[in-house]
Amino acid sequence: MSDSIVQEVRAIREQHAASMDYDLDRIYADLKARQKKHAAEGWVIVSPPSSPPSEPNMTLQRTRFARR
Repeated sequence: MSDSIVQEVRAIREQHAASMDYDLDRIYADLKARQKKHAAEGWVIVSPPSSPPSEPNMTLQRTRFARR
């Protein structure tokens, strides 16, 4: 299955990584600088959750998807 949006995002990510010579430290520093610039321009920056979501109820999932 091919999704044009996913392909476009991956192409942009690849182009950005190539422009930074695939150096993770440079990529991270560039992304943080862009985030800081956007925040200064008034963009809302959403922080990641402080803890991962709780585990789903595996018993319910096994029951729901069990072969009938």
